[in-house]
Amino acid sequence: MKTPLILAIALFALLIAITLLANWHTQRQTAAYLYDNAAQIPAHKAALLLGTSPVLADGRSNLYFTHRIRAAAELYRAGKVRYIIASGDNRKHGYNEPEAMKAALVAQGIPAEKIVPDYAGIRTLDSVLRARSIFGQDSYIVVSQKFHNERAVYLARAHGIDAYGYNAADVDRYSGFKTEVREYLARVKMLLDLAVQKAPRHQGEPVRLPED
Repeated sequence: MKTPLILAIALFALLIAITLLANWHTQRQTAAYLYDNAAQIPAHKAALLLGTSPVLADGRSNLYFTHRIRAAAELYRAGKVRYIIASGDNRKHGYNEPEAMKAALVAQGIPAEKIVPDYAGIRTLDSVLRARSIFGQDSYIVVSQKFHNERAVYLARAHGIDAYGYNAADVDRYSGFKTEVREYLARVKMLLDLAVQKAPRHQGEPVRLPED
């Protein structure tokens, strides 16, 4: 009876160790490419704004969404980007992250013609890789919270994309606890996806950003 219990404990400890190592490795490899100050980040043609729902399940505003919109608008106003690729999920009827982001950005004063929706940004991996394969960007600024930017920038750079991250304000620890826990697991999955060279679920015709 003791042997199965010992094996179970050992396996659990191994999984915890792998998860913590993946988290540490991701943070360490991306620290030099993340910025909190818009004035300091290198200018690029486009920002890649990562999607999330504008509202929570209980109908309250989603602060992750609100802060990302504000951060993307800050980059544009600072002259650090000329276009914003709004990449998110659009699989369910009545649920459209890219259009919600576009509407929120326009409300912030960003010209509609400078916002390019990506309707197939189902996962972070899809958004990151489609920014190059569909929208032609070999270098860009990812906009999300720091924890999300770390994973997105790691993915991008692992695929040879010169990506930087602009960190939107985070939510308080209590509100973001579940998201933080999921993020630890997401980093392990990220490394597995890289190992098997996972590709975006959807490709499509190129959508080139205008030349200024």
